Amino acid sequence: MEEKTLYTITIFSENAVGVLNQITTIFTRRQINIETLSVSPSAIQGIHKFTITAFSETEEAMKKLVRQIDKRVDILKAYYNTNAELVHQEIALYKIDTSKLLATNMVEKLVRKHNARILDVSEHATVIQKTGHYKDTQALFEELSESIGVLQFIRSGRVAITKSKVERLSDMLSKREEDKKENKH
Repeated sequence: MEEKTLYTITIFSENAVGVLNQITTIFTRRQINIETLSVSPSAIQGIHKFTITAFSETEEAMKKLVRQIDKRVDILKAYYNTNAELVHQEIALYKIDTSKLLATNMVEKLVRKHNARILDVSEHATVIQKTGHYKDTQALFEELSESIGVLQFIRSGRVAITKSKVERLSDMLSKREEDKKENKH
């Protein structure tokens, strides 16, 4: 059996109702599980960016998935990348019992070791934030779970940008504008 590769799919669309449903339906039909999902406005006004991670055994399956997404009316453009082509991060929040944390002398050690930061401290709970790759946020979770216990834990979906100079969509939109100008003349 082939080893699966984690791909990051980037999808650009206008902010329209139902786009997420259209996208997830395509994943479901192709029986590809979404690992993480993040949606936000992009650097281009009026355009939203979906960042989705999914495992696939072949690059061809990912190409087909992206082509299918691209065919949707509400989608401006979809791309896929491997980790090597991206700069990416996740953010994780950990809530731990303040009294248990203070009973150990681990606070400073943990924060320094994992390059984390304390966001909030109350009498009952302390919230720690860690930004990094999955393995980094997971390592802190495991260490906290084993040593102190974790009351709550949440990890964001991946946020990613390409290592290329400009967003690929910028080039596509520029070409579209040039074509419109040529067609008017």
